[in-house]
Amino acid sequence: MPRPWIPLPDAQKGGEENPPNLPQNNKEKPKMAKMYYEKDCDINNLQGKKIAIIGYGSQGHAHAMNLKDSGQDVAVGLRPGSKSIPKAEAAGLKVMSVEEAAKWADIVMILVNDEVAADVYKKSIAPNLEAGNAVAFAHGFNIRYQQIVPRPDIDVFMAAPKGPGHTVRSQFVAGKGVPCLVAVEQNATGKALDIALAYIAGIGGARAGVMETTMYEETETDLFGEQCVLCGGVVDLMRCGFEVLVEAGYQPENAYFECIHEMKLIVDLINKGGVAAMNYSISDTAEYGEYVSGPRVLDPETVKANMRAVLKDIQNGTFAGRWIAENKNGRTFFNSMRHNLSKHPMEIVGKELREKMLWKNDQDLDNASK
Repeated sequence: MPRPWIPLPDAQKGGEENPPNLPQNNKEKPKMAKMYYEKDCDINNLQGKKIAIIGYGSQGHAHAMNLKDSGQDVAVGLRPGSKSIPKAEAAGLKVMSVEEAAKWADIVMILVNDEVAADVYKKSIAPNLEAGNAVAFAHGFNIRYQQIVPRPDIDVFMAAPKGPGHTVRSQFVAGKGVPCLVAVEQNATGKALDIALAYIAGIGGARAGVMETTMYEETETDLFGEQCVLCGGVVDLMRCGFEVLVEAGYQPENAYFECIHEMKLIVDLINKGGVAAMNYSISDTAEYGEYVSGPRVLDPETVKANMRAVLKDIQNGTFAGRWIAENKNGRTFFNSMRHNLSKHPMEIVGKELREKMLWKNDQDLDNASK
């Protein structure tokens, strides 16, 4: 079923949750992105430092396991009764309460969901920090929108793998790495960048390459990419293609293969060598269709105008205010959309097809990029 943009009721548009006088991204940015590699990232800068990973979800488990395998002193901070406690313990990791972990650690990496991170920080982490400690993030949302404002005697940095946690882990195990972004928001000790690069080396990111940015820029471009292209754009494009074929009388299974399953195969080619390499690998017929039909489906001017509107909402805090309010109001809209998606024929058909294929028993997301 269609997923049009739906304005939230006034009570859910953000109100007080929309940060007042939100600063714009006017920080000085490098003209060209600076890159770092393994030779620039000395993991010995972590020597003698204790690292707490707060949360054990997709990113949390990957960071904790990779750092442990890199020989670092790591503990996972979890709330009492968390279902992740036995998983972390089974992986051979030390587990503490969030408060204990924050007090124990020199570096506290916050990897709980954006929407709960501020409360966790204010209640359980901030009171247990000491001057010279470092607070780290894998996404700049809470810093950008001032939901977390660390005190000035603490280092604040971002180590952001550009891939899901399961890929961060699988690539590390394979001896590779996922490219990362690094940013320093506060440099109280004068060593924040060295520590951040060492941390990224510990999770394997330096094997692939590290690009320096700011937490403002990372947040805004990350949200834009997710909403306009990677998640919102791609999902709706696949859904529309599936629906058009099925409504025209074609088999749902064929529609799934042509519009959804093959997406990974195409993206893998682009990831390896860009769009030109993808075009080299497909048929000339497919490439010609790309040129004549792509602009018909996605009119550039209309699409870019809509994208600019989304970007404006990200830049001025409108999206952040709505998301914060959505969580404080019980997630009614979010949960209804998630439920509706689970009932969509493309999800049902896809599940049935995957169960019939040779990879039916491989549901481990750590293998998703293989």
